[in-house]
Amino acid sequence: MPEQQLSVRSTRAKQKAHHLAAREQRTVSQIVERALDVYEKQSIAKPKESAAAFWERIRREYGTEHDLEQILEEHRKPHSGADM
Repeated sequence: MPEQQLSVRSTRAKQKAHHLAAREQRTVSQIVERALDVYEKQSIAKPKESAAAFWERIRREYGTEHDLEQILEEHRKPHSGADM
């Protein structure tokens, strides 16, 4: 079975990977693998934040006095259905 290959279309990502590979004297594959390992460890370590917790944190951090639930409720309307 042929080995899978990764193709990256982002010019910025390619340039960054090649720059880091040259600086670290490693291959691009080693740089990408190491970056993905770090990303995986960080994403596992962080518990997922619920939407309600996210909005509460934003409200606290930025000092907004708006109640998102109230705003949504005021603008919530039933869908009238598809026009045919």
